Amino acid sequence: MKKLVLFGAGKIGRSFIGQLFSRSGYEVVFIDIFQAVIDELNRRKSYNVIIKGNNEDIIKVDFVRGVLGTDKKAVAYEVATADILAVSVGQQGLTHIIPVIAEGFKQRYSSNSTNALDIIIAENLRNASEFIKSELLKYLPTDYPIEKLVGLVETSIGKMVPIMLKKDMEDDILQVFAEAYNTLILDKKGFKNPVPEVNGLAPKENMKAWVDRKSFIHNLGHAVTAYMGYMYDPTFLFIYEPLAIPEIKKFVRDTMLQSAKILMAEYPNEFTLKSLTEHIDDLIQRFENKALGDTVYRVGCDLLRKLSREDRLMGAILMGAKHKLPYDNILYALVCGFYFRATDEQGVMLPRDREFNSDYFERGPEFVLINCCGLITESERDIVDKALNVNQSLRNGKFIIQS
Repeated sequence: MKKLVLFGAGKIGRSFIGQLFSRSGYEVVFIDIFQAVIDELNRRKSYNVIIKGNNEDIIKVDFVRGVLGTDKKAVAYEVATADILAVSVGQQGLTHIIPVIAEGFKQRYSSNSTNALDIIIAENLRNASEFIKSELLKYLPTDYPIEKLVGLVETSIGKMVPIMLKKDMEDDILQVFAEAYNTLILDKKGFKNPVPEVNGLAPKENMKAWVDRKSFIHNLGHAVTAYMGYMYDPTFLFIYEPLAIPEIKKFVRDTMLQSAKILMAEYPNEFTLKSLTEHIDDLIQRFENKALGDTVYRVGCDLLRKLSREDRLMGAILMGAKHKLPYDNILYALVCGFYFRATDEQGVMLPRDREFNSDYFERGPEFVLINCCGLITESERDIVDKALNVNQSLRNGKFIIQS
């Protein structure tokens, strides 16, 4: 069997990447530091993905095993003997796994100096390939031919995987809930080897456009729903609840369409209004999936990241300003995000959101716009002023949903 070595046995790793490759005949070797998950993978050699929708389905994922991430010798061996790699550990996790990946590359090079290896980067991180390349170069020999031997394949992860309740995880440590959507968009140009024959892979020539589509349509729509929903009713628990309010649903759709027109201006040869409108309507229907149980908290939390300059809302606003296109709906949702204080099932805010509240929000909206949203140039002052006007309106109790 061909072997995928997958760093990260989390929700995306198990429900999406590992599942796709396993079902196409690959052995999947998970690398993770969570001992209990690794032990259970090695005991059972399989796990279940529970598909949440109108009809619940179960996908049994076979041909799996695990290696503990702290066993660096064993991990390097798996990298050296892999047919393909994938990483799904988050940006902070990447800095910890890259040294051992580099060690695996060095071992691989010593046994076969022409054997290229591709890395599928299943991370919600813009310019991920550049980041990983720069990190790898810190640990590889100066004469290592990285351009020939390392394929850095960026992806656009569209699959929605909710936070699972503690009870569900205690029932089965390996099971994971997910929606039925099962298409992995990835960068065709990033591969050094032929694109794997794996059902569900959708290689694209202009990957940057598709990464931006994910950020400025899917992620944006999610954030708008969460922030508008929380402003409307802070007791909403699930993301489908705000969308049951007709005015909110219309605002979300109109805002996603506003961003779609911005994307079309940025990538005129990649998208059409028809294709993006169909994508938006499909996404909203997926957001409304009650069986998925996705929460307002999960979708909206981590304000320091989600309100930052290049992320889902601010990135779309700046792109809209660049093309002199309207972005008022997006800006309104961004400022509503300043007031987002949702909590998890234990009633606890994300620590980074507590940091946002104490270190940024309490210093005033202009401090947030400059230091969190990254509006630092004089040419962006118009955006700051418009946002401050929206904030003043919200402070005066005038939360108005309109398009």
